[in-house]
Amino acid sequence: MRVMGLAVVLAVGLALAPLAAEGQPERRIGFLGPRSPSDTVRPLDAFRTGLRDLGWVEGKNITIEYRFAEGKVERLPDLAAELLGLKVEIVVAEGGAVGVVQRMSKTIPIVMAEVTAPVELGFVQSLARPGGNITGSAFNPPELRTEKNLQLLKEIVPKLSLVAVLWDPRSRIGAPTSWKSIQLAARQLGVQLHSLEVGSPNDLDKAFKEATRARADGLVSLVGGNIRQIADLAAKSRLPAIGSHRNFAESGGLVSYGADVADLFRRAARFVDKILKGAKPAELPVEQPTKFELVINLKTAKTLGLTIPPSVLGRADQVID
Repeated sequence: MRVMGLAVVLAVGLALAPLAAEGQPERRIGFLGPRSPSDTVRPLDAFRTGLRDLGWVEGKNITIEYRFAEGKVERLPDLAAELLGLKVEIVVAEGGAVGVVQRMSKTIPIVMAEVTAPVELGFVQSLARPGGNITGSAFNPPELRTEKNLQLLKEIVPKLSLVAVLWDPRSRIGAPTSWKSIQLAARQLGVQLHSLEVGSPNDLDKAFKEATRARADGLVSLVGGNIRQIADLAAKSRLPAIGSHRNFAESGGLVSYGADVADLFRRAARFVDKILKGAKPAELPVEQPTKFELVINLKTAKTLGLTIPPSVLGRADQVID
């Protein structure tokens, strides 16, 4: 009788367990990005997959409030305020959006999906010991975005002499870090740089006209937003161009090289999971990228009359025909 009674209790308990899980209140987190949704499709898919693998399913036990600045960084403060007003438990932020949320709250946990130089920007005290309310994944170190990309462009365009550099002087990492780094790399490679400063998407047409007027042989984009527009303008200007995000090449740019952003977003899901379960951001070490990808658009290369060297093609993670 006792054995039968125990069996009945276990059976009832197992039957009610799913109902208890479904009855749990949904946890609410926010996502804030400076780019457009179309520029963030693959990374966000990886983020949601990462959450599902950890048991967090949108619409069941977690709600994600999305806000996108569409490349207009001046919108970020208002969007961040909206998220904080919704009483989200965590804000997952991309790029420059991290600093915006940090200035508004020193207590809400912030997970960086991708940020270049988080220590230099003052987001964390150190990678090993963040020490505040921010943790997550770092993005490309400045030398990767500049030296490596400039070197790749030089390999693909052997006669490279004048390189237009698209960058945002308002960015706290664009001016002091990336620009200085690419100047050093240019001297080492023996090429000249032509600065193209863009403060908003409205500046892009003018910048590419200037690159054409200066007769630039190629272009390095250090701008994180408006990737599709930049790739399209580079193609129309017949400029061999390289960017740090995969969808730069997918959108028609010649080549992209940088950290696997989808992998960084997948890692962000792990940070969210740990924080929702009680971990403190100050105690979660910032992770550095370990997966990098080189994507080459052969269709664009043919349009530009370029032959990609076998040594470069052999290193590609993806070739777009």
